[in-house]
Amino acid sequence: MNIKEKFGAKVKQLREERNFSIEHLADISNVDRNYISDIEKGKRNVSIEIIEKIVNGFNTDIATFFNDKSFKKK
Repeated sequence: MNIKEKFGAKVKQLREERNFSIEHLADISNVDRNYISDIEKGKRNVSIEIIEKIVNGFNTDIATFFNDKSFKKK
């Protein structure tokens, strides 16, 4: 799994854990819903600005978001 896929999987995991629809996450993060869908599928090379918007939408911080075993090298 590449980093785009890992990031997308994490976004989808958090979104589903919080019972957010893609539309809701798009609204609270100010990111287009189609863009979020593509992120979750690992199709987007996401900028740091978009990462920040999504992380803020989850009401967390970047360090917490990335402090996850899914981002550790194996």
